[in-house]
Amino acid sequence: MKYMLLMSAKKEVFEWFANWPKEDLQANFTFMRNFSKQLTDAGILVSTAGLAWPHQAVIVHAGKDGEPITDGVFPESKEFLAGYWIIDVENAEEALKVAARLSLAPAPAGTPGTMPVEVRQIMDRAPEELQ
Repeated sequence: MKYMLLMSAKKEVFEWFANWPKEDLQANFTFMRNFSKQLTDAGILVSTAGLAWPHQAVIVHAGKDGEPITDGVFPESKEFLAGYWIIDVENAEEALKVAARLSLAPAPAGTPGTMPVEVRQIMDRAPEELQ
């Protein structure tokens, strides 16, 4: 079963992250590279990527003639997607274990708690109740 692990954060967190001391950023980047390598070595990593900063995000919808209408990020947006991993594991329990490991990514000393990670199963078809 495939699952997507999503890291999301508020705009303030992106700004805070951008100002971490260099050694803390390097520790975090090293953790992320090693984490992805461990998933690759275990044969469960399908895909992963970090995403551009929220100020680079664009919202698109189709106009009346199908042309793209774009807007920048809306100020009322509360959270932005920072990055993702797609993994292929036996069940939800395994996906949760992987996500818990990801949540241990290092941060500057004194940072409380761990990073939240959203876990979503990737559907390969519509749910039975909708078929």
